[in-house]
Amino acid sequence: MKNVITKNTFLAEALEDPKNVKILEKYDLPCLNCPFAQYEMKNLKIGQVCEMYKINLKSLLEELNKE
Repeated sequence: MKNVITKNTFLAEALEDPKNVKILEKYDLPCLNCPFAQYEMKNLKIGQVCEMYKINLKSLLEELNKE
């Protein structure tokens, strides 16, 4: 069974699944290409990133958790 992704899921954990990477790219998540964020992925939560960059958290979580 797949882990449910929430606003408290760390970005590094979500990026373990290649399907999630494609979804996060679709939402233009700047952290994916930021050299500084590469060091912080284990500490950044999806909810924090969405808040910082005004990304629709609800829509993103719905897509990430689709089977």
